[in-house]
Amino acid sequence: MNAHILIVDDEAAIRDMVRMALEIEGFKVSDASNAHQAGRVLEKESIDLILLDWMMPGVSGIDFAGRLRREGQNQVGIIMLTAKDNEDDLIRGLDVGADDYVKKPFSTKELISRTNAVLRRVNDRSNTGDVVNAGRITIDTTQHRVLIDGQNVDLSPTEFRLLHFLLSHPDRVFARDQLLDNVWGNQVYVEDRTVDVHIRRVRKVLEKYDCDAYINTVRGVGYRFSLPVAV
Repeated sequence: MNAHILIVDDEAAIRDMVRMALEIEGFKVSDASNAHQAGRVLEKESIDLILLDWMMPGVSGIDFAGRLRREGQNQVGIIMLTAKDNEDDLIRGLDVGADDYVKKPFSTKELISRTNAVLRRVNDRSNTGDVVNAGRITIDTTQHRVLIDGQNVDLSPTEFRLLHFLLSHPDRVFARDQLLDNVWGNQVYVEDRTVDVHIRRVRKVLEKYDCDAYINTVRGVGYRFSLPVAV
């Protein structure tokens, strides 16, 4: 069955242009002009991916994306459509749970390519629901929960994906570009230092539970997840 895409943008011309491009590619398409309308569509329809305008009157796209992730809608892909182009904005968008973002003005060819890439990642997430344990840490991807000694740990969606990836590949060293490809996706254009920023954030959270030493820095190479060796 073809994926169902929801376009959320307050500009009718953009909605019409994107709808036409998606329908030519065989996608099922719905649209909304604001977050309130989008919420009503999501209540009635099964949506695979949302193309979401960052700046909208009322509830902004970034706030709407954050709300969806907080409500547990983690299997819906989100691509932000935005005129913002600095790295801090990009990181903020990814932190609230967006899978990618496309800068305006954009070509429909680029949008289709990124849409297909995110749909593949969403499908992978849907097919890999599992519980991973390492030391005192448990990650449940189905419920999107991290537990340490049975206590819930609060992580952003990006931090969750980063910790889950490292924990799922214990004792393997990953370079920054490998982490960018596997956690952020190889079509998301962010700098290597973005990985360092998120590693620091994850360590800071784990530090509260004396688990920050699980994430090791391998100088000149990258990072790995390793449990301490019992003495």
